[in-house]
Amino acid sequence: MKISLIIPCFNEQETVEKFYNAAKPVLRSLTDMEHEMIFVDDGSRDKTGEILLKLAKEDKTVKVVRFSRNFGQQAAMICGFEKCGGDCAVELDCDLQDPVEMIPIMVEKWKQGYEVVHGRRVKRKGETLFKKISAYLFYKKLNKITSFQIPRNTGVFKLIDRKIIDIIVSLPEKNKYLPGLESWVGFKQTFVEYEREARVGGKGHYNAAKLMRIAKSGVVANTDYPLTLSLKAGATFGVLSVLGFISLIMLAVFNVPFDAALWALPTITATGSAVMLCNGITNMYVDKIHEQTQDRPEYIIEKEINF
Repeated sequence: MKISLIIPCFNEQETVEKFYNAAKPVLRSLTDMEHEMIFVDDGSRDKTGEILLKLAKEDKTVKVVRFSRNFGQQAAMICGFEKCGGDCAVELDCDLQDPVEMIPIMVEKWKQGYEVVHGRRVKRKGETLFKKISAYLFYKKLNKITSFQIPRNTGVFKLIDRKIIDIIVSLPEKNKYLPGLESWVGFKQTFVEYEREARVGGKGHYNAAKLMRIAKSGVVANTDYPLTLSLKAGATFGVLSVLGFISLIMLAVFNVPFDAALWALPTITATGSAVMLCNGITNMYVDKIHEQTQDRPEYIIEKEINF
């Protein structure tokens, strides 16, 4: 049997060698399994590429893919899936926030027959209050509007079986949202709990804009809930308009003086708001159709080492 580690890297010169030194003994402890570490350099602009080249020269189980530019963590993961040769693969960041010491426990769960082993965080050190709150609210809402459940307090860190890797890679959709797909496929899934540590070096790369892009992919790719908002909004505005007209009619019936221009307010407000909302939601899906029909690759490889 063989296990693959898939490690996206972006400007991680301070952490990547520390990650290797921590992960290598753990992989060696899995005496009944071969191993490989696939580092996907997502267009780093620091010395990450040089360090990875050095590691790959010293250790042939270290395999490196370098992108021509930054394509994002999800694209890097997909590339790792397509390149890995393991019977199972573990996704994780190289900042050591996710403890590599948990890998043997995940492997043991996999040997027991589980196809997905999620790492579930019981504590999240070194993360901002904004990120914790936004992640909680996002996944709480997403689970309400999807037909399947994405486990809370899980992230990149998980082990997945070869069959699931092959299924995800075979899907034709662009901008895959992996946390959703890894739950959507079903199969037998379980959890291992751990405390997420602070980064061992460098700084995180997720800002509000990147988090919003991931959130958009998670919603648009996994639910048609936004499409129903137009109907709900239209019904709400329709009711408000009717109430507005009834109010004005009652004022007229009881001879209460009012400006005749008020008749236009419920009509204009309801119509304008409904049109803008429907148009905005439609545009989200048109944007996804546009990306899909462009059929561009999710990433471009500049260099491969040890494949």
